[in-house]
Amino acid sequence: MPDSPPPPDVAAALVEDVADIQAHVRALTTRLNQLTEAASLQPTSAAPSEEDQADAGCTEEEPSEPEWASPPFILLLDPPDYDDELRALAEWVQGVLVPGYLSEPSAEARWCHLWPEHLVAVARLHALWLAWQELTDPASCGNLGPSTWHRDHFDPCIRELRSPSGPFQGCTRGEHMIAHRQPTLVPSAWEVELGKGDDS
Repeated sequence: MPDSPPPPDVAAALVEDVADIQAHVRALTTRLNQLTEAASLQPTSAAPSEEDQADAGCTEEEPSEPEWASPPFILLLDPPDYDDELRALAEWVQGVLVPGYLSEPSAEARWCHLWPEHLVAVARLHALWLAWQELTDPASCGNLGPSTWHRDHFDPCIRELRSPSGPFQGCTRGEHMIAHRQPTLVPSAWEVELGKGDDS
């Protein structure tokens, strides 16, 4: 007796998984071709012999840590790099995300027009933007990139941001609050120093 076909939802999930794998393989192939082409354009130099390496072993400095190959996580940047990255992120949020995706805020779907003042929102939106830049490029992700971006990045990010317990939980249409997300000063040494300042 032949095996029965899998249920429709399982079959659909398998088709989607296979399509995702194919898109990743295409992206990796494209990246490999780019790296191979870049390597072929660089001039080659003769590799040092083992004797040369042994002679230089005492004086050779340890290699420094590699530079970021792509924009790093925004919260790791210092000004003015942070300001530049935030400005670019704001252009995308205001030009793409807000008009295209965010409906009128409500108690169940919150949004704060001063979102750059909420670091949790900045971090999540920046990660969402980096994923958007990569997954909307058909050359690297094929035609399934946008679907993957919506499913794996946009939906969970916006769900967290706009939830009643998210970073905008204290913000209403006429009021903006960030203090509710700030930790209180716990160390007693800080409180003592603050107390001294009040007495003077």
